[in-house]
Amino acid sequence: MWMVLGERLSEGYLLYVDVIDDTGPLSAGVFTGIHLLFGRSHLAYILLGKIFVFFQIYYWNSTLIRFRVFDENTYLPAIIMSALFHFSFDLMYLSPTLLGSTFLLLAFGQLFSHTILQKESSESTLLIGIYGGLATGFHWNFVFFLPFLVFTGLVVSNFKVRQLFLAIMGFLLPILLILVFYFWNDGLEQALQVWPIVFTYPNYGYQPSLSWLGPGAFPLLLTLIGYVISSFFRGTTINQQKQRQLILTWLLFSAGLFFLVKNNASYQLVVFLPALSYFISQFFLHFNWILLIRPAFFGLVLVLPLWTLNYWTTRTTVDTSYFLAAPDESTLPKKTGVMVLEEDPSPYLNKSLEGPFLNFHMSMSYLKQEKTLQQKAQVFQMIRRQQPKQVLDKEGLFKDLLEELPALKDFYTETNPGIYSIK
Repeated sequence: MWMVLGERLSEGYLLYVDVIDDTGPLSAGVFTGIHLLFGRSHLAYILLGKIFVFFQIYYWNSTLIRFRVFDENTYLPAIIMSALFHFSFDLMYLSPTLLGSTFLLLAFGQLFSHTILQKESSESTLLIGIYGGLATGFHWNFVFFLPFLVFTGLVVSNFKVRQLFLAIMGFLLPILLILVFYFWNDGLEQALQVWPIVFTYPNYGYQPSLSWLGPGAFPLLLTLIGYVISSFFRGTTINQQKQRQLILTWLLFSAGLFFLVKNNASYQLVVFLPALSYFISQFFLHFNWILLIRPAFFGLVLVLPLWTLNYWTTRTTVDTSYFLAAPDESTLPKKTGVMVLEEDPSPYLNKSLEGPFLNFHMSMSYLKQEKTLQQKAQVFQMIRRQQPKQVLDKEGLFKDLLEELPALKDFYTETNPGIYSIK
C-alpha cells in the first residue's frame, strides 16, 4: 500500500487533498521519492528498512555507553535489540512507524543526555521537540510523544518553564511547516477536514493481537525479570535511577501509543524495542545463575529469530487472511488502473491506483460522515479530476456515493456486480 501511495503521489497528486490515506505526510514524501528512484521495488524497501534498523541499534547502544547506563561498557543491548527486530518479518521493512521511531529515538537520546548531565542546554531542549515533531510528521500517532515529553520533562528532568516552552515550540515547528506546505498548495482547508479522521476511524487488524503472545512471551518474561533485578536487587547511582525511570516511562507510553494506532500490525511494535533491550540487558548483566543465563541468551539470540521465522511462515500457509492472496483479474480489463473500495487491496498488486480513495477504512469513515454542500462538491471534483476507470465496490460505498451525488451516474455504470466502469 505504501508503494501504491508513492506511485500515485509521484503523478503530482497531494495526500489528504487528492488521496485519502492515513500515512504521515513526511513518510508519503519518502515513499514518493523511492518510487521516483526505484519504481515498485520491494528490494528498495527492504534495504532502506535495514539501514534505519542498523542506525537505531547503533545509536541506542552508543547512547547507553556514552552516558554510563551500565557499570561497564557493553554491546549486549545492540545484540539483544538486533534479535528483537527479528520478532516479526515486517519490523525491518521500511514503514512510517520505523521512520518516525528513528526520530523518536533521537529525541529520546537528547532527553537522556539532558536528564543525565543536568545542564540547561537550549540546543538540546529544542532538538528534543524538533525530533518529536518530525516523528509525528512521519507517523501521526506519534503526537502521543508530546505528553510524554511534558511528563518526563517536568517529573524526571525538572524542566523549567522556559525549557518546557522551548521543547513544545520545537515540537510544533515541523507540523507548522507541513501546514505551510499545504497552504501554499491550496490544500490546507481540505487537509484540515481529513486529518481528524486519522484518529477517529475504526480500528482494524492485520494480525490478531493474540498471535504475538507466542513469540513475545519469552522476551517479555526476560524484560520483567530484568526490571525486578534492576529496581530491587541492584544498587544504582542517582543518574542510573533517573535513566531507569525515563526508560520505564517510555515503555508505558509506548503501550499507550499502541492503543492509539488504527492498524494493529506487528511493525507497530518497533517503539518497544529500545526499552525492552535495556531491561533484558539488565537481566543478562546482573542475574547470577550461569546455568540459566547461557540458555536464555542463545534462546533469545538464535532460537527466537529462527522460531519466529517458522511461526510467521506457518501463519502464511494456514491463515491467508494475514496476507494478500493473488488478485482475481478475471473481471478486470488488463493494463488499467483501479480504485478499490473494499477491504482486500490485492488488485493493487498488479494495478495502479486511480482515484482518491486508498485506505479503505479511513475512506469509509470519510464518505459516511455528514458532509456540507461544499464538501460534497469536493468529493465530486476529486473523482471527476482523477476519473478512475474501474471501481471495485463489494461493500456498496460507491453505490451509496452515486445516490448521494447523482451527477456521477452520468459517468459510471455497473458492468458487473460490485464493479463500476467509466462510460
